[in-house]
Amino acid sequence: MIFVTVGTHEQPFNRLIKKVDELKRDGIITEEVIIQIGFSTYEPKYCQWQKLFPFNEMREYVEKARIVITHGGPSSFIMPLQEGKTPIVVPRLSKFHEHVNDHQLDFAKAVNERYKNLIVVEEVSELKNCILNYDDIVKRIDSNIIENNDIFNKKIENIVSKLFV
Repeated sequence: MIFVTVGTHEQPFNRLIKKVDELKRDGIITEEVIIQIGFSTYEPKYCQWQKLFPFNEMREYVEKARIVITHGGPSSFIMPLQEGKTPIVVPRLSKFHEHVNDHQLDFAKAVNERYKNLIVVEEVSELKNCILNYDDIVKRIDSNIIENNDIFNKKIENIVSKLFV
């Protein structure tokens, strides 16, 4: 199963949802797909979806999913990391009116540069390749870094909490 979340930001993230739905429609994705679409206006035709899920239900989907695809919000990509999974992170971009600036891209790239535990996708056209080769990509990621998720999560939580003081 693939679980996709775009968070709760009020701007739509139709670009990601539509691409995943197209990959399902075209048979590129053959497994079940569940999408949390938030405030997006595109409604998937080939995937299960819901606007928002309760936290516990989201955690269950993340636990069960083979692949988790998230936007670039730290809370969304920390959850799969806590479950020992390598998330595919597709940051919202301002040029598509998905967010007010490109902080999600900057932050995801900075985290990945330092910890190398994310698959950051800047262009949704790269998503197909990431999904098809997900297991091989994850295998190439240093296993020592994956085992240090607890340390990483504590550091990120500390950084994020300082941002909101």
